[in-house]
Amino acid sequence: MNKTLNFAIIGCGVIAPCHADAITNLIGARLYAVCDIIPEKAQSFAEKYGVKHVYVDYKEMLKNPEVDIVCVCTPSGLHGEMSIAAAEAGKHIVCEKPMEITNEKNQAIIDAVRRCGVKMQSIFQRRTMSAAIATKKAIEEGKLGKIVLASAYLKYYRDQAYYNSAGWRGTWELDGGGALMNQGVHGIDLLTWMVGEKVTSLVSKAGTLARDIEVEDTAVALLQFEGGGYGVIEGATTAYPGLETKFEIHGEYGTIIFTDSGIEKWEFLKEQVPMPEASEKLGGASDPSKISSAGHFILLKDLVDAINEDRETMIPPEEGKNAVAIIRAIYKSSKEKREVEV
Repeated sequence: MNKTLNFAIIGCGVIAPCHADAITNLIGARLYAVCDIIPEKAQSFAEKYGVKHVYVDYKEMLKNPEVDIVCVCTPSGLHGEMSIAAAEAGKHIVCEKPMEITNEKNQAIIDAVRRCGVKMQSIFQRRTMSAAIATKKAIEEGKLGKIVLASAYLKYYRDQAYYNSAGWRGTWELDGGGALMNQGVHGIDLLTWMVGEKVTSLVSKAGTLARDIEVEDTAVALLQFEGGGYGVIEGATTAYPGLETKFEIHGEYGTIIFTDSGIEKWEFLKEQVPMPEASEKLGGASDPSKISSAGHFILLKDLVDAINEDRETMIPPEEGKNAVAIIRAIYKSSKEKREVEV
C-alpha cells in the first residue's frame, strides 16, 4: 500500500488552480501546503482548497518533512532556484513551463535533479492531447514517410492590461521572453516532440510590434530539421481575439492537421490509418485563466506513479529544456540577423 503523497504549491497565481484542481482529484495525493510571497494571496488560496499549512517563504516550506512534492508555479525566471532548492531538500518536483529561461539554468536543474535522486515532471500538458499522441505514433510508424514540413501556428491574444497585471510579465529577467517563451513554448515543445527530430538550425524575426513590453509580442521562424525537412513557427500575443493553436505536419505520404478542438485533416497516400477521436478543448488562447486542468491531472498522476514505481516521468527535465533551446536560438537569430544553429 503506497502512502499518500503530500503536494505543496509555490506561487498562488493564475496557473496554480490547475495544479490544485488536479491534486484534489488525484487518488494517493493531497494538497498539503501552499506558499506565496503575498500573505493574503496564499491565505485566500489555502482557504479555497482547505489547506492548513500556509507559507510566505518557500525555503521554510521546504524544511517541512511532510512535504513530498513541490509544484513550482512562480514567474519563469525563478523556476531554477526553487527547483534546485526543492531537489536539495529531497522533494520531488513539478515545474511549470518553461522549466527555466536560459539553457544554462535548465542544465543546472537537470544536474540537481540527477545529483539528488528525485523525480521531476516538466509541465507540457499538450503532450497529453489525443491528437498529438496519435500524430506522434503515425510519424514514428512511418505512415507519413519523410517529414518535409512541420509547422506550429501559436496565435494568442494578451492585451496590455495582461502585461500590466504583474510586474514580471513581459520582462527579460523573469519572463525570459514574450509570446514564444510564455505562451508559444507549449506548441514548440509539442511540434518537436511529435516530429521526433532535432531542430539543427533556424532563421527568425522576433519583435515588439504592439505592446509596451521589453520582450517580443510577435515572432516567426523557419526551422531546419535533422531529417532534412523544414518547419515554420508563428507566435504572437497580438492576434485578436486569440486563435486556437494549429499544427500542420506534411510527409511524403500524407498530411495531418489539428487544432485545440481536434483533427482537421488526416489523410495518407499509401495506407488507411484510422483517425483517432480527438476533441480536447484546452482553452487559454485569449484568457490564461481558462486553461483546462485535464492535462495537469495526467502529468501529476504520472509523477505520483513514477515515485511509487521508481521509474522515469513522462516529461523528465532533459526534455523540459528542448523548447527553450529553440526559443533562445530564435532570439539570437533575430538579434544577429542570421541563421543560427540550435
